[in-house]
Amino acid sequence: MDVRTVPLKFFATPPHSCSYLPNREAVTVFADPRSSMNPSTYSRLIDGGFRRSGEYVYCPDCRDCNACVSARIPVVGFTPNRTQRRTWRNNADINVVVTDARFSREHYALYQRYIHWRHAGGGMDEVDPNKYRSFLESTWCATWLVEFRLNNTLLAVACTDVLDQGLSAVYTFYAPEHAKRGLGVLAVMWQIQEARRLGLLWVYLGYWIEDCEKMNYKTQYQPLEILTPQGWQAREAPV
Repeated sequence: MDVRTVPLKFFATPPHSCSYLPNREAVTVFADPRSSMNPSTYSRLIDGGFRRSGEYVYCPDCRDCNACVSARIPVVGFTPNRTQRRTWRNNADINVVVTDARFSREHYALYQRYIHWRHAGGGMDEVDPNKYRSFLESTWCATWLVEFRLNNTLLAVACTDVLDQGLSAVYTFYAPEHAKRGLGVLAVMWQIQEARRLGLLWVYLGYWIEDCEKMNYKTQYQPLEILTPQGWQAREAPV
């Protein structure tokens, strides 16, 4: 999709330190936050490589670097691998509840625990309710907070945007003591299943970064499509 056909202005930030790769500078392009955004416009922008963080819609536009690559799963053709099938079976005791994107103290407490465990000492662990809400919520996007519960205990939450053509996995956080359950994998598998049920075509996973350990797992979902200068193309998992 040519974003020039979208009636919005776009602004680029000055170069800043890359959050994913060491010793690199990043430039981020933002859609004008003063313009009117809506789910349909965002649905077009996400196919052009944009993502949402709170109210803001952005994409990387880095000089001399194209490591951040948009990735999506065509849900009709998705076939789980052995690990993903095992994760699904091992979590058959979990109940899934779809809720609106409203602030919940229970969700926030789980988010705090997850961030302090996952990103300790990296700056991201400095969270408060306002930062949490400004990261996940927006006033214009159709968003779910999908709960994964064992009996009545909250184990994970997957923030999921509902698009015209698919679901977008915004962020998933979970109880650190249950990490061996593979709750992040479970959340993606559920989103794929739900997109199929709704007759949607894709689950968007954000940016795949081959040289970043925390971001290169996405090729394990097959088939996977990545956005190239020639358009969306298949990307196979490494052998």
